[in-house]
Amino acid sequence: MIKFASTEYNNPNKHYTTVKAQFDLEGNILPLSMTYNDEEYEIDRIVDIRPAASLKSGGAGIRYTCYVAGKKTYLFLEETRWFFELAE
Repeated sequence: MIKFASTEYNNPNKHYTTVKAQFDLEGNILPLSMTYNDEEYEIDRIVDIRPAASLKSGGAGIRYTCYVAGKKTYLFLEETRWFFELAE
C-alpha cells in the first residue's frame, strides 16, 4: 500500500479563528465577533457576502467582507472552520 507523507502547509495570510455568529430562521449565518490573539473583536459591519476562493491564503467558502476595528477584513467560512485575512 502506498502511504503519502502528510505535509501541512502553513500560510502566514491564513489565520484560523473563533467566531460568534447569529443564525436566522432561513439558515443565514451572520458573524458578530471574532477572536485574534486571545482578544475578541466585534465586527463593525458586513458589506458583502458571497461564495469565493481565497487567492492569498488558499481555500474557499463563504467570504464575508467586513470591517473589524476599522480595517477591511475577509472572513471565510470554509466548511466548518473560520479563517480570516486582511484585505490590502
